[in-house]
Amino acid sequence: MKKPVHGAAMAASLVLVLTVAACGKTGDGKTAGQQLDSAVAKTEQAAAEAKAKAESGMASAGVAVKDATTQAEASGAAMAEKAGDKIDDALITSSVSTGLAKDPDLSAIKIDVDTKGGVVTLTGTAPSEAARERATTIAKGVKGVSSVDNKLVVKAG
Repeated sequence: MKKPVHGAAMAASLVLVLTVAACGKTGDGKTAGQQLDSAVAKTEQAAAEAKAKAESGMASAGVAVKDATTQAEASGAAMAEKAGDKIDDALITSSVSTGLAKDPDLSAIKIDVDTKGGVVTLTGTAPSEAARERATTIAKGVKGVSSVDNKLVVKAG
């Protein structure tokens, strides 16, 4: 007789489990626990996607900042180089003018000295061909001079 009672208890337990399970089901056939698990999984997935987008955005921003920094450094270096070139050219011009002023034949004459990129251009007059040639030699002797364009005109005078 124990078996029929046990069988009845088993049947009653099964009915109870099915009833509880049926009470927790929604229209899509999932229990409340399954819906909760599904919602947690979707939330975790959305958080992972948001994190990936944020990391990608941060990486892109980092690249943009690095590029901007590199461009600023290059621009600064170019500006410094141009400023250095102007200072070098001004120093060359001054040195050539000083050298010309020390020459007895050239000191009394107005000679314009212009320097661009190490190239010296001399314009004005020279009292003789020898003085004109000395002007070229004086200019070539200055440190940083790459070439001399002597446009001096010989005028005895």
